Amino acid sequence: QLQLVDSGGGLVQPGGSLTLSCTASGRPLEWYAIGWFRQPPGQEREGISCITSSGGSTYYAKSAQGRFIISRDNAKNTVTLQMNSLKPEDTGTYYCAAQHTHCSGYASPHGGDFDTRGQGTQVTVTS
Repeated sequence: QLQLVDSGGGLVQPGGSLTLSCTASGRPLEWYAIGWFRQPPGQEREGISCITSSGGSTYYAKSAQGRFIISRDNAKNTVTLQMNSLKPEDTGTYYCAAQHTHCSGYASPHGGDFDTRGQGTQVTVTS
């Protein structure tokens, strides 16, 4: 059974950077597309970024384009989200989640089959 552990959140000033990591165990990460999501309390899931199982395609929310970079190292069973030029509105709990192969549906609050997820890591951007 696939298990995901996400990490790397923290407190940072506006304009700063953080790198989130998603580490998989139990199944080969190369089978799965990995999405990064943010879900504020009481609100719907927001797809931030996604990378296909091969790493050949990446997707970003408009809010993340030009500032965030998603990448993966299947040999290390890790997907990272490099977050640059952070803004206060990026604040939230981020988690990674997996579905087989493609990123279909990641951008929709209830789309795809991202059923396996990490526990979440808090990102706080404040001066």
